Amino acid sequence: MPPIPASMARPPPLGELPPSYTPPARSAAPQILAGSLQAPLWLRAYFQGLLFSLGCGIQRHCGKVLFLGLLAFGALALGLRVAIIETDLEQLWVEAGSRVSQELQYTKEKLGEEAAYTSQMLIQTPRQEGENVLTPEALGLHLQAALTASKVQVSLYGKSWDLNKICYKSGVPLIENGMIERMIEKLFPCVILTPLDCFWEGAKLQGGSAYLPGRPDIQWTNLDPEQLLEELGPFASLEGFRELLDKAQAPNVAQELNGGCHGFSHKFMHWQEELLLGGMARDPQGQLLRAEALQSTFLLMSPRQLYEHFRGDYQTHDIGWSEEQASTVLQAWQRRFVQLAQEALPGNASQQIHAFSSTTLDDILHAFSEVSAARVVGGYLLMLAYACVTMLRWDCAQSQGAVGLAGVLLVALAVASGLGLCALLGIAFNAATTQVLPFLALGIGVDDIFLLAHAFTEAPPGTPLQERTGECLQHTGTSVALTSINNMVAFFMAALVPIPALRAFSLQAAVVVGCNFAAVMLVFPAVLSLDLHRRHCQRLDVLCCFSSPCSARVIQILPQELGDRTVPVGIAHLTATVQAFAHCEASSQHVVTILPPQAQLVPPPSDPLASELFSPGGSTRDLLGQEEGTRQKAACKSLPCARWNLAHFARSQFAPLLLQSHTKAMVLVLFGALLGLSLYGSTLVQDGLALTDVVPRGTKEHAFLSAQLRYFSLYEVALVTQGGFDYAHSQRALFDLHQRFSSLKAVLPPPATQAPRTWLHYYRNWLQGIQAAFDQDWASGRITRHSYRNGSEDGALAYKLLIQTGDAQEPLDFSQLTTRKLVDKDGLIPPELFYMGLTMWVSSDPLGLAASQANFYPPPPEWLHDKYDTTGENLRIPAAQPLEFAQFPFLLRGLQKTADFVETIEGARAACAEAGQAGVRAYPSGSPFLFWEQYLGLRRCFLLAVCILLVCTFLVCALLLLNPWAASLIVLVLAVMTVELFGIMGFLGIKLSAIPVVILVASVGIGVEFTVHVALGFLTSQGSRNLRAARALEHTLAPVTDGAVSTLLGLLMLAGSNFDFIVRYFFVVLTVLTLLGLLHGLVLLPVLLSILGPPPEVIQMYKESPEVLSPPAAQGGGLRWGVAPTLPQSFARVTTSMTVALRPPPLPGAYIHPASEEPTWSPAATSAASGSSNLSSRAPCPAT
Repeated sequence: MPPIPASMARPPPLGELPPSYTPPARSAAPQILAGSLQAPLWLRAYFQGLLFSLGCGIQRHCGKVLFLGLLAFGALALGLRVAIIETDLEQLWVEAGSRVSQELQYTKEKLGEEAAYTSQMLIQTPRQEGENVLTPEALGLHLQAALTASKVQVSLYGKSWDLNKICYKSGVPLIENGMIERMIEKLFPCVILTPLDCFWEGAKLQGGSAYLPGRPDIQWTNLDPEQLLEELGPFASLEGFRELLDKAQAPNVAQELNGGCHGFSHKFMHWQEELLLGGMARDPQGQLLRAEALQSTFLLMSPRQLYEHFRGDYQTHDIGWSEEQASTVLQAWQRRFVQLAQEALPGNASQQIHAFSSTTLDDILHAFSEVSAARVVGGYLLMLAYACVTMLRWDCAQSQGAVGLAGVLLVALAVASGLGLCALLGIAFNAATTQVLPFLALGIGVDDIFLLAHAFTEAPPGTPLQERTGECLQHTGTSVALTSINNMVAFFMAALVPIPALRAFSLQAAVVVGCNFAAVMLVFPAVLSLDLHRRHCQRLDVLCCFSSPCSARVIQILPQELGDRTVPVGIAHLTATVQAFAHCEASSQHVVTILPPQAQLVPPPSDPLASELFSPGGSTRDLLGQEEGTRQKAACKSLPCARWNLAHFARSQFAPLLLQSHTKAMVLVLFGALLGLSLYGSTLVQDGLALTDVVPRGTKEHAFLSAQLRYFSLYEVALVTQGGFDYAHSQRALFDLHQRFSSLKAVLPPPATQAPRTWLHYYRNWLQGIQAAFDQDWASGRITRHSYRNGSEDGALAYKLLIQTGDAQEPLDFSQLTTRKLVDKDGLIPPELFYMGLTMWVSSDPLGLAASQANFYPPPPEWLHDKYDTTGENLRIPAAQPLEFAQFPFLLRGLQKTADFVETIEGARAACAEAGQAGVRAYPSGSPFLFWEQYLGLRRCFLLAVCILLVCTFLVCALLLLNPWAASLIVLVLAVMTVELFGIMGFLGIKLSAIPVVILVASVGIGVEFTVHVALGFLTSQGSRNLRAARALEHTLAPVTDGAVSTLLGLLMLAGSNFDFIVRYFFVVLTVLTLLGLLHGLVLLPVLLSILGPPPEVIQMYKESPEVLSPPAAQGGGLRWGVAPTLPQSFARVTTSMTVALRPPPLPGAYIHPASEEPTWSPAATSAASGSSNLSSRAPCPAT
């Protein structure tokens, strides 16, 4: 086969023809560009043939397909009945299988599912910001609020529950007599951390009572010291007390609170200033001067503890006491606590109270996870209205309002079915699912509805009625498949983010997109087919029961002779589009479409670009429309505004302006500047997601969290030591680990007057105390080798421990009383005494054990000291089992930014790794490590997911477009969009957390919606790069814009959310993404394609008359938009035939014509064609 001449490889567009241009004559049949494009074209032709067959099959059985499709989707939607909404923070934010998850699981295995206690907090701040709260008046108001909160009672299950019943009590001693132990436990004070403990009024928060004859019970809450002295005066001499009260005066609040306060145990319960006061200011000597906030914390039992506490008690034996009931009691009490505390002070008070509890946080998460029915219905109604209005037409036969309504309802059903399928698969729902996904999926799904509906109305004239749906799927199915597959891949890649809540959201989004794809490709074509039947029967749109008043208009196009008639100024386009034939040549195996030379003279088009852009459908429509416009006896005329549409705007205004050279340069400069600013903005993005971002602004909960973050940024954490090593021989390593952890910048150091807050220090100090008591008793003779009864209690305890050998055969050795010490000179406990001493310490020092918060597992056995035992059994001390769990508690302070958390986490992990080298297995535990450790690798995970997704997008686009060049440009634009979105987040102050990461990753897939249609239109158009870019814009501007508007309408409902978090992190980010997609898909990508675009897949060959005058060359090159000033008035371009040749192997079922340059024409064929009003006939083997 001879090579194609360069001049024939691509026909020059108008304005690029040289003055002396004369098309060379050729005798061979016209061909397209040979080479590497043959296989891609054949593959796409084969794929489009499958889509055509699918569409034709759906159209033949549209009713059955619609019924079965709705039935299947409806059945899947029923799965929503078993949907589970997850609100547990640990389940939502801790990565499954991660280091933190394994550590959390280990803690739960050893200690159970819950913490030792729950905290209920009161924060008091002045209404006038910056005022000092260290005044008697402010403390009086704090006492009033705390008293109100402490008096909370709730009635459930026929019982009354108050603070004394459900509060956490630390250090209750073990007593052998059960009745006395229960009595002491009821009188034992609750643990309340409050600045009031520095004053006598702090006792008013405690329970307990005393009885005096003739008057009500005396309680701390109603005790008046002066009145009590008056009443007791006749019975006792109380002058000393009177003198003390007379000398009492208003205290110096700042001086009393300096250094913190003590609870009921002065030795073990020291509340540091940071726990009680916020916004402190000191003088140069370090003395407290003022503060801006006060905090009191009430500790309650956990549900498990409350259940165990009252299990078997006479108060609950008749109500079927269970752990669920205990949890209900605590939740009801906490809600009442918050309500009464917030209402404790009058509205005109100078102070304000903020209250919070763990139940409040749970309530926020439940509210955050609830589906807003009003917003969902409003969003879908808005989308229904938009779809109906945009698809309505003045011409009833062309209107598709009902199709728009049905399409939106179908997408809604597909979203519901996708979520139902997720529920059946066991994927838990969360706040992101319920608040965002219904609207996001609606916006994405309706995009393809608009695309198919738009393509359905642009079917080539003369397409047989029974093939209209197949023609629609053939032209748009590739685009729909490409965008849907890319969206699914994008969300599956977003599932790489190791946060369970966002992983579930990504998987659900991928499933929903898949259901949308199935609905659009299988069920919606059936809707189009039914609407086609309505249009064929000339029924009204929407109100399909009524006939259309507009009758069908048939335009007869008769041949006209050109002769010597003068053509108006412009270009007369002479085309032959009356009859088309397609055949496959046996000799060269070409698929050839031949247009016979029946010419028709058409007046100049209304816009200059239309004469340059060629498509069979578009040219015929223009021909019909222009011919009808020239008829002065037209039956009816539409309004000028009704004739305007986005395709006309793209063809006549947008594309000519965009594709000019100086406009291209400006676009590249502006987008380059935007990219540069975005790169700078990306440096401003900080990591983090504060709880204040999630809670709705303006609420009392938000006010509390803001005050807590500002004044009391403290976090209780613990350093957990595991099993697998010998604690007794690793004491030095444990002390070193504690010292290394204590040296972290964020760790709050204990005051100098308080012992270190670790169980090993408490244990060692207690042993040193009883050793000192024993030494004194031994020196004074109160304890001898054979008797300890005359010694002190601590001395007797040391006696029993010193004689232990740890040998089961000879457990006691009295000779060790003077030869060993309980703590050696290096401060270490003898290993052979370690576990027996641990049993003794746990049983004998409950306050010290409670203060240490050791949480031993396995718990040491109970052992009660009996000083007067005569049997000798009490001398045997059972050894505790080797420890598998213990912890050192710490307080972290000053953690305001995510960088502070990350620094602390890295330091804690480094300390644990260093201890691991010494044989100690340990890990940090607490909320900072649960919820902030994700930021250690979040950016790396984000970059990995985006890179993998871009590679997958390239592969998918290259596979379906069959053009790596175009796929590369698409991926380039998507990468630029992602960078710009990330940078804009920095300017908007949106922090990087797992949620924006998911949106950023998904932006790659969503961005494909705005780019792939333009790229595919460019590939399948003919002519120069400029003309192909213009033609792509003409065909894709309308559906892409409609899709973007539909996405924005779907997102609009997010703007009405009560949660500022939803507005900022979803609505704002996704809106910016949609606008960026529009700009890049309809502005940047066409410019890049017009400059760097791949060559056309199909080349159109012209046979032109050598007698036709040649137009002048364009000045300066490029396109000439408009009429050449020197164009002869009699100039006309005559196209007598058009040939599109493909060179793949013959497709299955293709009809092979004999090899010839032109098919044989017969009057019968022409007559048949004219009688059927078909302007073109379909080739047996579909091709693009």
